[in-house]
Amino acid sequence: MTEIIKANVNDDRILTEITKTSKAYWGYSDKQMDEWSDLLTITSEYIQKNQVYKLIVNQSSIAYYSYFETENNSVRLDNLFVSPKNIGIGYGKLLMNDFILKIKQSERSRIILDADPNAQKFYESFGFTKFGQIETSIIDRFLPIMELKLD
Repeated sequence: MTEIIKANVNDDRILTEITKTSKAYWGYSDKQMDEWSDLLTITSEYIQKNQVYKLIVNQSSIAYYSYFETENNSVRLDNLFVSPKNIGIGYGKLLMNDFILKIKQSERSRIILDADPNAQKFYESFGFTKFGQIETSIIDRFLPIMELKLD
């Protein structure tokens, strides 16, 4: 059975594990992963404060996304991670479709996100376009800032 449900505050550890192992999947060094540890930690407070939805497959949490509302009738997709053994199966696409549908139903007009460079093509496949970039702590590495207009 597969379902997407709202995460609860007790999901902090599993969502952190999914985040960190998924990020490491893309070949970042152990040193870099250590530097990002706090940024990649999902706390109970974070879950309480933001909209966080997890994907359950066969009674196990394997992926999630999170977002929050911003100014100008926009929503920011803050996280979308799939556990490494489930990457490439279509779960990311399932989560994105669920997320976009939720936002369309909320009558928000725009989704923004900062993409990992490895995920830019994934987001482009949903119609997101790059409109800027942010320099990161890794020399010559930039995060694309992307948007999807929901007119």
